[in-house]
Amino acid sequence: MATSLLKVTSSAARILNSTQRLPFVAALGHKRWKSAQALTYEQAVLNMPETRVTTLGNGVRVATEDSGIITSTVGIWIDAGSRYENAKNNGVAHFLEHMAFKGTKKRTQTNLELEIENMGAHLNAYTSREQTVYYAKCFAKDLPKAVEILADITQNSLLGDQEIERERGVILREMQEIETNLQEVVFDHLHAMAYQGTSLGQTILGPTENIKSISRNDLVEYISNHYKGPRIVLAAAGGVNHEELCSLADQYFGKMTAGYDNEIPVLPQARFTGSEMRVRDDQMPLAHVAIAVEGCGWQNPDNLALMVANTLIGSWDRSHGGGSNLPSRLAQNTVKLNLAHSFQSFNTCYTDTGLWGIYFVADKLQIDNFIFNVQQEWMRLCGGVREGEVERAKNLLMTNMLLQLDGSTPICEDIGRQMLCYGRRIPIDELEIRLKAINADTLKAVCTKYLYDKCPAVVGVGPIEALTDYNIVRAGMYWLRT
Repeated sequence: MATSLLKVTSSAARILNSTQRLPFVAALGHKRWKSAQALTYEQAVLNMPETRVTTLGNGVRVATEDSGIITSTVGIWIDAGSRYENAKNNGVAHFLEHMAFKGTKKRTQTNLELEIENMGAHLNAYTSREQTVYYAKCFAKDLPKAVEILADITQNSLLGDQEIERERGVILREMQEIETNLQEVVFDHLHAMAYQGTSLGQTILGPTENIKSISRNDLVEYISNHYKGPRIVLAAAGGVNHEELCSLADQYFGKMTAGYDNEIPVLPQARFTGSEMRVRDDQMPLAHVAIAVEGCGWQNPDNLALMVANTLIGSWDRSHGGGSNLPSRLAQNTVKLNLAHSFQSFNTCYTDTGLWGIYFVADKLQIDNFIFNVQQEWMRLCGGVREGEVERAKNLLMTNMLLQLDGSTPICEDIGRQMLCYGRRIPIDELEIRLKAINADTLKAVCTKYLYDKCPAVVGVGPIEALTDYNIVRAGMYWLRT
């Protein structure tokens, strides 16, 4: 969960009334000004700013996209998350994220907050299973100051005993809030079942007993083991000069070590296990269920085809409406037969594995019917879908990817994540070429590889007495037909 500090915005506008504009319009003879002709898609892609990458001597990578606007986003992406923890220190990465804002050797917490507020900036952070991120949004002119602050909170945090004790209570309350978000609860259970016995099955926040016992030594040890130059990306987007940022990176991050004092930490192995967990509570109004098979990692060439398949299954919510003309066949059947209140397919990727499946919310008597329809659609993917459906899903996937890159913050996020996941940022035109190469036969082959006759992980929370027996779910993962 992100730890937000302060966000201050100010604006001033001058409004001209219609009478002030009349003489100007009359002088033009009521002619309309025509804007420049809109760029074609090809021209727009061709004119997108390039992503420039420089690697410092200690392994820190600096990646930027300069769009020339007056604001910018800069952040540190660290290849470290809860997956690098063990049972004893699970939760330390997230705990450390909280502590980064509690004061450094040169700034108290109050001074840090005032400095960010006076800049009109926004400082934020979040922890995932494989990454820890600290970033700031500010005016382009304040970028050097933002970089200095990011360097200070990540390298010089005091980690005081009083602050640690205070944050224990904050994190415990955060855990209570997350327990009320049933989607988060289901996905935590899904990871625990799918990757049981491995670090990927642990929660990001960690168990309560760990939060109560994490010490300053645990935090310092985690920093020394994982906050290393080659595992860090300094990314920036918006109004940013690449050479200037490289100079700042060398100044503030150049002293970070690249080597390890002790044994070099390796990525803990992930092992998928087909299994189920049922948390029955008949007092709850609706059932929350997730079913997933093992997907693939970020760099696996099958990932893009699985993303297309995920888009083809789609998502739907009762509040969105829609009828028989919905593009997703599963959504059509859901509306026609009143199968669920909502559903969303997902493709969650990690370095060497992933979860591909569906999460849905339904009345207790419709769970079995919805699962039956889901597996019918999954097997249809394996049996071959129409070429037109695949083209629609490819177009929708590409549109969603481009729409997400709206503003300096999502672009900066995209740069940092891709640099850690792929070692580079994939250009839009390359992504489009790879996407165009996928057809119905490609989708059939990939879905058969990951879906057909596979053991899924199943989690149900709520009134799930009618949740399909696991053996029947397993039997629904193949069709006895030629």
